[in-house]
Amino acid sequence: MRRKETINLVKSRDRGPLEFESHASEHEGDVMSIAKKTVVTAPQSTTIKEAAEIMVKNKFRRLPITNPGTGQILGIVTSMDILDFLGGGDKYKILEEKYPGNFLGAINESVKEIMTRNVEILSHKDSIKDAITKMKKKDVGALPVVDAEKKMVGIVSERDFVVLLSGVLTDELVGEYMTENVISTTPGTRIEGASKIMVRNKLRRIPVVGEDRRTSHPEKDKIMGIVTATDILEFLGKNSAFDKMVSNDAEDVLNTTITEIMEKTVVATTVNTRLGDLCDAMIKEGIGGLPVVNNGNLEGIITESDILKAVNKL
Repeated sequence: MRRKETINLVKSRDRGPLEFESHASEHEGDVMSIAKKTVVTAPQSTTIKEAAEIMVKNKFRRLPITNPGTGQILGIVTSMDILDFLGGGDKYKILEEKYPGNFLGAINESVKEIMTRNVEILSHKDSIKDAITKMKKKDVGALPVVDAEKKMVGIVSERDFVVLLSGVLTDELVGEYMTENVISTTPGTRIEGASKIMVRNKLRRIPVVGEDRRTSHPEKDKIMGIVTATDILEFLGKNSAFDKMVSNDAEDVLNTTITEIMEKTVVATTVNTRLGDLCDAMIKEGIGGLPVVNNGNLEGIITESDILKAVNKL
């Protein structure tokens, strides 16, 4: 990536595209220059259904859970926690054992039953470099920022670093940072199965591939769509799941195939796309990852977490 002698980490209203320094700024507290300071939170009495609705309405992948009286953070619920609940992992036991097959009962359980309690946090005095280091070390996509009284004063996510890199002239290309061994699935996969794939492999999106029968030489790796944790969250948060219910049985919902919720018009990129241009596309489209294709064939995938790796090398 092109090195700069002078870098300003905060975008000026008058200067246009942001420039980067060759190192992360170490000034105390500069993490607050990129943190979102207006944060939507919820109490732990919020139901799983209500949490999904809040996240969909605000286009969030995560919802901090706080004490209404003190403002202190108690936990965080993410789209992956909800996928875990829908069959992806241990939290499925709520649906399977506590409310055997009773979807309406399970989804109205308190969000405290599925939230992550030991939340990794930043201090409002931490640096941007601290944020990058901790996000990579702890393998998390966002970090709440708290003050001296442990009250939440902001949140920093991978998306904030995509914004920083957006428009920056860079020599580095998508092919240098993408993941080549892509875990994909097929159109017939059920929501429960897609949730398991995402939770077990810590993925927020899965390309959907299959044969393109419109060609004389169909290839199995042709990308047909992409399904994300957000797609599944919206299925739940927009109440589409309840349209599938013939009875109160969870199977009515979990048997839905991903073809009904996946994005069929896929925004993709190529190995030779510059990272700054890629970040522009991510911001414009409001997406956190793009398949990397060549003539419709899936070659890899690049996500916000890959962008964080690039920022870390500056």
